Amino acid sequence: MTTTLDRYQTFRELHRKGCFVIPNPWDAGSARLLEQIGFRALATTSSGFAWSLGKADNHVTLHDALTHMQMIAGAVDIPVNADFEGGFAVEPAGVEVNVHLAVKTGVAGLSIEDSTGDANNPLFDLELAVARIAAARRAIDESGVGVLLTGRTEGFIVGRPDLRETVRRLRAYSEAGADCLYAPGIRTSGEIAAVISAVAPKPVNVLVSSDFTTVGALGDAGVRRISVGGALARAAYGGFLQAAREIAEHGTFAGLARGVPSDALNAAFK
Repeated sequence: MTTTLDRYQTFRELHRKGCFVIPNPWDAGSARLLEQIGFRALATTSSGFAWSLGKADNHVTLHDALTHMQMIAGAVDIPVNADFEGGFAVEPAGVEVNVHLAVKTGVAGLSIEDSTGDANNPLFDLELAVARIAAARRAIDESGVGVLLTGRTEGFIVGRPDLRETVRRLRAYSEAGADCLYAPGIRTSGEIAAVISAVAPKPVNVLVSSDFTTVGALGDAGVRRISVGGALARAAYGGFLQAAREIAEHGTFAGLARGVPSDALNAAFK
């Protein structure tokens, strides 16, 4: 059994060299299975968790998110990074209070993003966004724990795919205290290289939610960390819906034969 301190140290060490994948479970069972496969760290997914509650992404409460983070971190012996969305507050003071709560859940890392949820103005103004990252940094430092802070800019997934602005924001978040930088939605080798160069030597996370690259290619490009967001949850729901629709629409059950055997799952969760 690893201690929380062990997980902090392990997670930071993973970011120092090489490239690793943090797949995103959405419940304790999926977390334990991913650990058994051999992944060295995991990350929560705000979308996958929300869907498991029958809600859309970004529509869970702070209490639900904190409970979920504690549950995932407690289900495995490897480090867990938390998708803490926007810190569940707009103003930096609120972000700081909530990050104080988040670091008590046992996660080894957490991210703060800069999306507003407003389609007309999807990103916080840069000055406010930087202050929010600085507030999260203060909360972590004041806690005295080694939680790793990731600064996220969401332009490429909220309709503002501006590489220059993305680089500007990530540099600012790095200077405000982010340990790792992340721009979900960047895909091309040029975009990825520009981000890595802009924040070097700090590590960069790249989101892979479809079959557009490989771990080897991203590692060769200098990417330190790869996450898959809600993609594994979507894959699971895809199999579920395919089998369920076959029953509803055709009255046949062939899709059920593709499921994992009960004995295998029972053995995995002993």
